[in-house]
Amino acid sequence: MNEALLRSLTPSVLGILVRRGADFAAAEDAVQDALVEAVRVWPDEQPRDPKGWLVTVAWRRFLDATRAEAARRRREDRVDEEPVPGPAPATDDTLQLYFLCAHPSLTPSSAVALTLRAVGGLTTRQIARAYLVPEATMAQRISRAKRTVSGVRFDQPGDVATVLRVLYLVFNEGYSGDVDLAAEAIRLTRQLAAAIDHPEVAGLLALMLLHHARRASRTAPDGSLVPLAEQDRGRWDTAMIAEGVEILQAALVRDRLGEFQAQAAVAALHADARTAEETDWVQIVEWYDELAGLTDSPVVRLNRAVAVGEADGPRAGLAELAALSDSLPRHTAVAAYLHERDGDLETAARLYAEAAHKAPNLAERAHLTRQAARLNTGRPG
Repeated sequence: MNEALLRSLTPSVLGILVRRGADFAAAEDAVQDALVEAVRVWPDEQPRDPKGWLVTVAWRRFLDATRAEAARRRREDRVDEEPVPGPAPATDDTLQLYFLCAHPSLTPSSAVALTLRAVGGLTTRQIARAYLVPEATMAQRISRAKRTVSGVRFDQPGDVATVLRVLYLVFNEGYSGDVDLAAEAIRLTRQLAAAIDHPEVAGLLALMLLHHARRASRTAPDGSLVPLAEQDRGRWDTAMIAEGVEILQAALVRDRLGEFQAQAAVAALHADARTAEETDWVQIVEWYDELAGLTDSPVVRLNRAVAVGEADGPRAGLAELAALSDSLPRHTAVAAYLHERDGDLETAARLYAEAAHKAPNLAERAHLTRQAARLNTGRPG
């Protein structure tokens, strides 16, 4: 079973059903039913036109649900609209579907959550982790969003800011493991940049390119994480970095700074350093100051504490860290790193071990566990 194929086709099939008149919640249910049927049938015989097959099956499932709830006349009208089986149109509706999910009837946070679940393919757990909320809370938010848009006609697309937030979170999920998901976010952001002259769209595209350029060096052959300071910079994609920097510079000269441009500026400073020791941490702190003013995000302030620790020394970084909640993801790992740089190896080892238990994935857990073991055994880094 080609799961990647199913995932890549899902947004387009969903978009086709919505354009044919299905409300979003019913269309999503019908597509999910079609995917379940594909998992059951395709291993024996995959259709020659997978997308057309999914459209036909999903539409029939939608019609079945409609017949169960609608009057006879409405049922007959829906049957007349059933598409003729055959090749489906090759139009890529994914980006349009992102805008449709960012419906004005939804709050921005609900629109993002719904789009990530329905179009981005992320699980409720992944979305909850990105928003730093319990999984049950996020499940309720997504359910409310579905109820809100149930029966609503999608003729009022949402705003660019909400779509950018969704694309950013999809990319981040891909960047942490699923490269294909990150590449898809870049592809859609390129489409958006070609269609809309907006500095924050350019900023997001630059940010994605600058981060994605390092993907080959982020893991060792055994799959373990390689920290930024230890990465082989010769493996970074210099053409992608150059493109990202060029896009960022063109956006910054417009003097309409936004959070994605500021984040991209930080990434560009890392990319510009030939070695970790040559990183301009003073400028990075300044960009984090800009970013904190734009977002007031605790995660930004956590990253700023690391930058301060590099620019002004670990004790300055620990002082910044003390003002932040220790419930923040990776707070303990940052504390461990700064204590190690300050020479307090016993505290650092204890905090690395504690951070390993809180790690959001196995790769980070293994990395933090190795850091703790390295300090406990006195082996050099």
